[in-house]
Amino acid sequence: MTSSFCACHCPMGVTLLIERSVVMKCIKIVSLMLALMFLVVGYVLAEGDAAKSKPQTTCPVMGGKINKEIYTDYEGKRVYFCCKGCIGEFKKDPAKHIKKLEEEGVALEEAPKAGLNKESSHGTDERGKQSKACGGCGGCS
Repeated sequence: MTSSFCACHCPMGVTLLIERSVVMKCIKIVSLMLALMFLVVGYVLAEGDAAKSKPQTTCPVMGGKINKEIYTDYEGKRVYFCCKGCIGEFKKDPAKHIKKLEEEGVALEEAPKAGLNKESSHGTDERGKQSKACGGCGGCS
């Protein structure tokens, strides 16, 4: 039975003969270690980004304190404002204002899904409030 060898030349002029199967095992081990390292580093970085995010407390347009009763939903996210006038300004260029919030490390809340309220059969409007337009039981106030 013959073995195949790899010749490894080191800088000091020494040549080492290493069996090819040993070299392949080393390559596999190093590859697995690198993959694991990248996985761990990615996880740590993702956790670090999540830890840096904070809830929205300032209006993306004027920078004032938000009023949780004044908001709009944009691409599945809820954006709060200091006054109703800021909603119109936001809608002119929402990407600009979203980018500003992201740069500040703000994590926007998920917007509730519009449609039927699961606790009752009442519909909800785009703001998640019960809609009087359902025409159902008359229980809406």
